[in-house]
Amino acid sequence: MTPDTILTDKRELAAWLETGCRAKSEWRIGTEHEKFGFHHADLSPLAWEGESGIRAVLEGLTRFGWESVEEEGRVVMLKMNDCSVTLEPGGQLELSGGLLDNLHQTCNEVNTHLAQVKAVADPLGIGFIGMGFHPLARREDIHWMPKARYKIMREHMPRVGNLGLDMMTRTCTVQVNLDFSSEADMVDKFRASIALQPIATALFANSPFVEGRPSGFLSYRSHVWTDTDPHRTGTLPWVFESGMGFERYVDWMLDVPMYFVRRNGKFIDTAGHSFRDFLAGKLDALPGEHPTLADWEDHLTTAFPEVRLKRFLEMRGADGGPWHRLCALPAFWVGLLYDADNLAACLDLTSDWTAEERDRMRADVARQGLSAEIRGRTIGSLARQLLDLAREGLNRRQRLDAGGNNESGFLQTLEHIVDANETPAEAKLRKWEGEWEQSVAPLFREHAY
Repeated sequence: MTPDTILTDKRELAAWLETGCRAKSEWRIGTEHEKFGFHHADLSPLAWEGESGIRAVLEGLTRFGWESVEEEGRVVMLKMNDCSVTLEPGGQLELSGGLLDNLHQTCNEVNTHLAQVKAVADPLGIGFIGMGFHPLARREDIHWMPKARYKIMREHMPRVGNLGLDMMTRTCTVQVNLDFSSEADMVDKFRASIALQPIATALFANSPFVEGRPSGFLSYRSHVWTDTDPHRTGTLPWVFESGMGFERYVDWMLDVPMYFVRRNGKFIDTAGHSFRDFLAGKLDALPGEHPTLADWEDHLTTAFPEVRLKRFLEMRGADGGPWHRLCALPAFWVGLLYDADNLAACLDLTSDWTAEERDRMRADVARQGLSAEIRGRTIGSLARQLLDLAREGLNRRQRLDAGGNNESGFLQTLEHIVDANETPAEAKLRKWEGEWEQSVAPLFREHAY
């Protein structure tokens, strides 16, 4: 299929997803992460315009070989090979990394990108920080980026939830994209990862502040997703039912309300309308037209469950953070899901958890982190068990760097968190109460990239 292939049957949509199946030897790791920009002088968020705005950062990065991509004459993205630098609605800067063989390459990619960003940002008097939710800015302080799809989403979000605008403008995440070998392998990895996603949320919990004060949550970012849009978010309980496969995911996506369709470089607002109708040629905005493959790919990006299926699986449960945790997230999931024994152990561990228990755990870790429980076990003890498995899995992978080290060292930052039984959010709250004297300003100095 090509991007302009016309689609009329849902089996074509499922067949396209299935083309993502790869032999194990071809499995790769794709890491994405977002970060907040701020002015050193007053900690305010960045606008798109101006001598020290987001546009200046994007233009500055072109000296490292990045190519600009414009929308209506404005630079909104950079591309280099299979990598991109993009903008989230509130100016969060995102790196979508390449498809890499091992975690050593992933960490080098992250370090190179952050070094480039810092080289551009420092002379402009701005910095970047990794947090799950903006620790200081109010909604009205955030500058919206000039992308047409965000205008459509901005208008639609308040119709379906109370925190969708916060999701768009005040959250940041790190995620890893992983491959599968078959439909059955996809289903196993989907079930294991969506059941265990709250453990990752707890380990990476790094958003305790809202507008400069403790919010009552350790991962406020995770809480935001529970009141964004119930039609396109959540833990997808039907993933655990018999009959789960590519076509079942397609059935769900056909009923996820649309946001837009792109035609001739313009975005047509179709918010709330049905892709199922579009497939049948009955979309009011484009009467008689059927979607293209490009339309389907766009639509897949508008669903936001805790794990998302494209032609790979995206792990979406973690708060943004410092560079070493950006490398730790892919290490955690690669160690668990790319090892057959560990995947089987994860499925065995979670096989009889109910949908209610999974949802309760997701809600509890947002507030309680590692202290939350499921069936009398703390999330901290589960995290320890999973980290031990992940370390064994990475040891067995035997992907070595030039010094002969395998990938398991990237788990150390998470092991320290479990050993201390203190999430990154709790460490920041402790400082806020103590040496920071109930101010988040020191956070921007101590934790900027």
